[in-house]
Amino acid sequence: MGQIDGFMKFDREMPKSRDPKERIKDYKEVYNPLDKEKVKQQASRCMDCGVPFCHNGCPLGNNIPDFNDAVYQGKWEDAIRILSSTNNFPEFTGRICPAPCEASCVLSINNKPVTIEYIEKTIAEQAFEKGYIKANPPKHRTGKRIAIVGSGPAGLAAAAQLNKAGHWVTVFERSDRIGGLLRYGIPDFKLEKTVIERRVRIMEQEGIIFRTNAHVGVNISAKHLKDEFDAIVMCGGASAPRDLPIPGRKLNGVHYAMDFLPQQNKRVAGDRIFSGEILATDKNVLVIGGGDTGSDCVGTSNRQNAKSVTQIELLAKPPMDRADNNPWPLWPMILNTSSSHEEGVARQWAILTKEFLGDNTGRLTGLKIVDIKWGVNPQGKMGFEEIAGTERIIPCELALLAIGFVGAEKGGMVEELKLEIDERGNIRTENYMTSEEGIFAAGDIRRGQSLVVWAISEGRETARAVDTWLMGESNLEAKDESFVHLSHEA
Repeated sequence: MGQIDGFMKFDREMPKSRDPKERIKDYKEVYNPLDKEKVKQQASRCMDCGVPFCHNGCPLGNNIPDFNDAVYQGKWEDAIRILSSTNNFPEFTGRICPAPCEASCVLSINNKPVTIEYIEKTIAEQAFEKGYIKANPPKHRTGKRIAIVGSGPAGLAAAAQLNKAGHWVTVFERSDRIGGLLRYGIPDFKLEKTVIERRVRIMEQEGIIFRTNAHVGVNISAKHLKDEFDAIVMCGGASAPRDLPIPGRKLNGVHYAMDFLPQQNKRVAGDRIFSGEILATDKNVLVIGGGDTGSDCVGTSNRQNAKSVTQIELLAKPPMDRADNNPWPLWPMILNTSSSHEEGVARQWAILTKEFLGDNTGRLTGLKIVDIKWGVNPQGKMGFEEIAGTERIIPCELALLAIGFVGAEKGGMVEELKLEIDERGNIRTENYMTSEEGIFAAGDIRRGQSLVVWAISEGRETARAVDTWLMGESNLEAKDESFVHLSHEA
């Protein structure tokens, strides 16, 4: 432990964000760097708890107290060594993870938690700056060849680990650039794409082969992969969007969020959109869905100079503080205000969508909504009822559906390989292996829509399962589940 009274002496301090009026003029990251001495000060707030619940909050099991102590002492090389032992991409998670570790921080029982996520980002950036993160190809090769399908965080993590084990790894990506939803889905103002490219260059130097515009099941047959590789790891994500089948759904102007967001990623990268362009410029934008994807639509719409931006949510407005039935260390079900919300949006809760309205040319002009009241019905189940007299119309020319995903895309490679699907629409696995011998699955395609940090964890665990299946045993790091079991018993 570093400074024993750090948590009493210093308050939580986050880096300052750029002025909202200025930052909506570009797609650069929102937050300014925090001085390294300030980061050391923030790391000193870590109490090095006897039972560090932050381990339980982190899906990767990051050794948080140890890297905090290393940062406090200015030992940046030790810090990145500790962090990299459990997390392949701290430069990603340090920017876009919702930080469940901080929600579980013991200090947050009666204080503000340690700034774990930002400390993680600073460790990664210091390590790149000082040259601690560099290519480290395996000294020996097994001769085994592995195909990774999908280059999102799960695919990249699986590739990194399997390459580390000495296997020859090829990553197949259907898009024109590597990164999956990190590349096409998360706005540049949250994750600048040079961060991805920097890591991919290192992975290429370590011997990993990346193939873009390679859509397995479309322009590359899954049979080809089975014939050419010793194992396949499916990391295609849960990319089938949830629809909103109400009257007027087919009007021109109603789009999935994940058709809208990738287009802006492409524009920032210098690409032109030749057909089907979706822009918020000079339009009244309605974002349906109150999660992170909806927030990303808000921030992107403001940067495209929308006339107005409104975000609606089916659920009731969350409380400002934890409710009695939502105690620490559970994830806090409280109102979240993102950097995009700070830039300007009208937010409404407990709203039921009734009908998209349009003009005689088929263009969207508005959405009919009604207020609802949530409560327990006579059968003892939570439900809602419409509030009489609250039906109204919100004018809009662009409606973005950000209401989640319903699992893996069922066509293409999944259909060709005849993989079993579970009741939630995801690929069924046992110890990460699918119903077909030698074919594994990791990330959202296996567990459903989730966090980047969970995808990295899935990629790492699947890599260990693949390595064990190929070689009979594995030297890849296993996730320590002991504390998770302890916390559940507690």
